[in-house]
Amino acid sequence: MAIKKKSTLMLFPKIGKFIIIFFSIAFIIVGLRGYQLYTYVFQENVKTEKAFIIPDGASVYQVTDTLQANDILLNYKAFRWVSNKKKYPSTVKPGRYLMKKGMNTNQVVNKLRAGEQEPLHVIFNNARFKEDLAGKVSRYIQADSLSILQLFDDRDQMEEWGFTPETFSAMFIPNTYEFYWTTGAEEFARRMKLEYDRFWNDNRRQKAEALGLDPVDVATLASIVQEETVKSDELKRVAGLYINRLKRGMLLQADPTVKYAVGDFSLRRVLNVHLETDSPYNTYKYAGLPPGPINFPEVSAIDAVLDCEQHKYVYMVAREDFSGYHHFSTTLTEHNRYAARYRAALNARKIWK
Repeated sequence: MAIKKKSTLMLFPKIGKFIIIFFSIAFIIVGLRGYQLYTYVFQENVKTEKAFIIPDGASVYQVTDTLQANDILLNYKAFRWVSNKKKYPSTVKPGRYLMKKGMNTNQVVNKLRAGEQEPLHVIFNNARFKEDLAGKVSRYIQADSLSILQLFDDRDQMEEWGFTPETFSAMFIPNTYEFYWTTGAEEFARRMKLEYDRFWNDNRRQKAEALGLDPVDVATLASIVQEETVKSDELKRVAGLYINRLKRGMLLQADPTVKYAVGDFSLRRVLNVHLETDSPYNTYKYAGLPPGPINFPEVSAIDAVLDCEQHKYVYMVAREDFSGYHHFSTTLTEHNRYAARYRAALNARKIWK
């Protein structure tokens, strides 16, 4: 009886020892797992600061592949675990996102779940035709070039905003704008109308009125001025020349309008055959301004018209040194002398068209 009692007493210390060891190991394992999960959530996980795009309909697997392709994260296992815990697979939102160094996985997933896009700068200067505009803008936003081109066929919308197919390009003022990548064509157009209204404030409208022009007239004239000279310090002088011709009732006789009518801006020499082109844009044939802008005039050209130089010049011709500058004249006799020099320089260089 005494031996049995002694055996029992010796057994319990062994069981207790195993229990302590078991729970100690379990505690360590749980602790390690807890620390691992903590690091999954809160440890810095952005390796490379970079923006990337998530297209419409993308899955979380595609998002992960994109992150890997751009070598953005340090720990993709952590990203997958946190994504699942936060139910990100069911809330993937398209857009352009910027991941910054120092962000942890929790911040990365929260940003993606909330659709917190990084805006980008959309620039569309040096655009002549609507195809140019569509091509430049579609590089930045989700709207493709075709959907942007279709804006120029929506006559009802143009009319609602006070434009015609000929004048609609005046609404798109080249500049640098912030857009989200998910912007569609219609949203882009609405934003451009808003920017147009902001641009044409009371001050600019008063200046236009003082010249006897409205905003579309100014844009149309500015488009010609922009094509006439590549020299910024000539813009106001060229603008003043055309204002003088308009006031005197003279034909504008602007070569860029002939190039537009012909459909060839590469022409270096405007010939008589070109001047005979029957088009309302041919200002050698038709008086006043053409029906609308011949390109998308930039702010510098528009303001050059509004603040045009006051002078008496009514003639201009490119300088024979091909510097990009022009000779300006007040009389036809003087102009013809300068024009003869330029023609001779073209002949010398064998520039026939």
